[in-house]
Amino acid sequence: MVSSIGVTTCPRGQPGQPSPEVHWAQCRAAGRQKGLGLLYSALVRPRPEYCEQLRAPQGEKDLRVATTCPEEGNKDAERAMAVTILVWVLQQLILNMRVVGDERDEARRDHSSFPGLGSRFGIGSTMEGWSPSEENIIYRVLVSLIPPYGHAFLPELCNPGETPERNFRIRVQLVCTCKTEQLVGDMLCFIHHDEEEQRRNRGPSLLQTVCTGSYLDVQKTACRFHQLVKACWVVLPHSRRWRLTMLPCNRSCKFKMAKAEEEIIIEIMLGVQQGNSDIFLSSQASEALFTPSTTWTSSCAVAEAKFFERLARRAPDGSFHLRCLQLCARILVGTGFSEYALKTVVMHLLNTTPLSGWHRTHFLLRLDDIMRYLCHCLEEKRLDHFFFGNEKIPEEIVLPPALQRAEPFNLFQHLAQDPDAQAQAMREFTDMQDRLTGMLANDN
Repeated sequence: MVSSIGVTTCPRGQPGQPSPEVHWAQCRAAGRQKGLGLLYSALVRPRPEYCEQLRAPQGEKDLRVATTCPEEGNKDAERAMAVTILVWVLQQLILNMRVVGDERDEARRDHSSFPGLGSRFGIGSTMEGWSPSEENIIYRVLVSLIPPYGHAFLPELCNPGETPERNFRIRVQLVCTCKTEQLVGDMLCFIHHDEEEQRRNRGPSLLQTVCTGSYLDVQKTACRFHQLVKACWVVLPHSRRWRLTMLPCNRSCKFKMAKAEEEIIIEIMLGVQQGNSDIFLSSQASEALFTPSTTWTSSCAVAEAKFFERLARRAPDGSFHLRCLQLCARILVGTGFSEYALKTVVMHLLNTTPLSGWHRTHFLLRLDDIMRYLCHCLEEKRLDHFFFGNEKIPEEIVLPPALQRAEPFNLFQHLAQDPDAQAQAMREFTDMQDRLTGMLANDN
């Protein structure tokens, strides 16, 4: 399976404007002053209208996390909003490096040494609203990568014929831009111009900076992103109030913001969108013991976040579906069960049980449903992935055709292959039931 992600689509482009290549160059200059003004407004006056203006160019796929003002005293909502705005500001400063570099030098370069940064999505339990932990909370954001001018991304399966299709490499291909050069000027083609001339006028290509051979390298890309965040941080108003500490992480950008006794940990994952779908090839490591630096794993994290965001819009007041998931996640500590398996169970139930049935008055019934469903899956040694081959996925969630047609993927395949593992899982399930009963008794 080979699909291309072209370089000529400008994220700000609108119908009726010049060709995408020309518009890309024009909007970089014209939009900079207005964009930075909006960024500052959003930072010092975080009201919905400013957040909305910042998000508007991102299109319909932006999850629009924290676009409404949190209630006064709602610390979690305030933090989530601050994280979202901060990530957006970092994106824009990285895209517009003239802010932190010499403007005359940067004006001669087209930033082709690092991928463009597109939409950002809040992902994971914290952003979805059911984090089981009240301490050491990590805010995770996935930022999409866009091939820079003169490049294209070509995803390729690491193991053709693999089922399901989960591990990919992203081949970087240079694209001829001679026609655009004639229209815009001062935009040298990487293919048809002398390499030394390119270095003087545009700097190195993506292949020379964050690639291993012809393939986009996760670790090199994450390392470069780390460097850009550190360079941009000093010009942010936040830097006067918060202390930034970069945390070690090979495949993502992870850092801690601290002031007084308050700390926020943010992890920025990088990803390449599969076509126009909600599935991304992400920098997250695979389940294998060793993940090569050129391997990008297929991630449904954005689709999952979109599923929960859709529920939040439709759920009636008093819905306890997130509370059910959070409480069940807390009893997993010390067991071999993953939060992802539990989340999958709850997503299946949310997709088949009317939202009115998740009201707080049905809290105990829904907890019982979750435990019964999990027990049944353990006995059958089968838990189907929520998205692979599921015909009941909401229409708002866009999946690649190959994933829609795929056979359901069994998350409990290891139990079917190992009787001892299944026996251990059943014992742990009994312990989890006892633990849940105890927690409910203590709450009462």
